Amino acid sequence: MSSQPNNPLHGLTLEKIVTELQSHYGWDGLYYRIKINCFSNDPSIKSSLKFLRRTQWARDKVEQLYISTFVKNGLN
Repeated sequence: MSSQPNNPLHGLTLEKIVTELQSHYGWDGLYYRIKINCFSNDPSIKSSLKFLRRTQWARDKVEQLYISTFVKNGLN
């Protein structure tokens, strides 16, 4: 089994990442930071996950926001 000690997202699911960001910022706050429609047009965790799993550039932005919000600030 390979270990990823330097990967701050290791062990986190996309659902957990989106849920924590949504709890922290709210949908409006997420849309303000990352302009993707799944955060503004009838947003839900389920619809956001569906979009993010198909769209790598958007997923990368969400993961980067998670790192800058929780990992770099020591909140995780």
